[in-house]
Amino acid sequence: MENAALLHALVLNAIDGIITIDELGIIESINPSACKLFAYTENEVLGQNISMLMPSSDGEGHNRYLMHYNMTSEAHIIGIGRELIGRTKDGYQFPFKLGVGEVKYAGRKIYAGFIHDLSQQKKDEERLKNYATHLEELVELRTKTLNDTINALEKAKEKVSITLEKEKTISKLKNRFLSMASHEFRTPLSTAHLSASLIEKYAESLENGNIVKHAGKIINAVTNLTTVLNDFLYIEQLEIGKVKANVTCFDLEQLAEEIKEEMQLLAKGNQQINFIHYGTQKLVNLDQNLTKNSIINLITNAIKYSDDTCCIEFTTEINDTHYIISVKDEGIGIPEQDQQHLFEPFFRAHNTGNIPGTGLGLNIVARYIALMKGTISYTSNLDEGSLFTLTFPTT
Repeated sequence: MENAALLHALVLNAIDGIITIDELGIIESINPSACKLFAYTENEVLGQNISMLMPSSDGEGHNRYLMHYNMTSEAHIIGIGRELIGRTKDGYQFPFKLGVGEVKYAGRKIYAGFIHDLSQQKKDEERLKNYATHLEELVELRTKTLNDTINALEKAKEKVSITLEKEKTISKLKNRFLSMASHEFRTPLSTAHLSASLIEKYAESLENGNIVKHAGKIINAVTNLTTVLNDFLYIEQLEIGKVKANVTCFDLEQLAEEIKEEMQLLAKGNQQINFIHYGTQKLVNLDQNLTKNSIINLITNAIKYSDDTCCIEFTTEINDTHYIISVKDEGIGIPEQDQQHLFEPFFRAHNTGNIPGTGLGLNIVARYIALMKGTISYTSNLDEGSLFTLTFPTT
């Protein structure tokens, strides 16, 4: 009795629907879950054929199967289960999974059907299917977009490659022209400079001030043009990698004294170049030519951008850790807004006016100093002058 009561309680409280039918498909019992699922009361289904809970086509097929099984014992559903469509009292149809078991009781066959509602599962499957379809469409779209982007990048790459080749060709032609121009112009310029100097010398005996004056103008023009050509030549050599740092040991103080004497001859009016060497050591390990060219460039700028009566302070220092070279002038200074562009090629500050120059000098110096593993720094104030400092590690 206790077992029967337990079994009855399990059937009544089961989550899935449970229905029993006889061999003819007549409903003998139905639990509350099945009643709720099909929206019928127990009294409305008891004694009715199970086909009432299915659409007409499924119901007829189920009856034929039941009849066939009773006659042949060939199972297609019994003990296996399958998915069917259920129909509620108001005609709503829903999917469910049916598991059927055969029970022999009191000398007859009873079939117990266990019904699991698949409505939510089917909705979830449909939602997942739609989501998967959406993802596939999204992936397809993204793939197409990616392919389009790759194709566009390939085309852009081809254009860039063509442009780069053209730029390389133009750059080669430019470098060849600069090299040719610098070399070819140098000889006639040297001849013009020498001839003007001789005219100036011969004119002294004639005491003709106009000849001296104009010969001086020719000399200055030739000197400026030679400086321009030299700058272009230096840039061309740097661009093609011809310039290498050839480090040797030399006397920095002696080199500085020679530069000071050479540059004093080029100073304007009463300009005075003062040189001081700090420290007891004199020998350094640097590229002598690059060092000399860098110092000459800085002093040339100091002369060019200072008035005729100023002093230019030129110092060298050797200590335990660094070689330090400084050039300080009392010139026009560099506007603050221009200072960030100071080492860019062809850049000239806005306050240079008619003072001749290419804007290449400091760019060349910076590149020379970098080749020797050094640094260049500066301070400058408008109308107060500038201080440029070259610093090299001793090791």
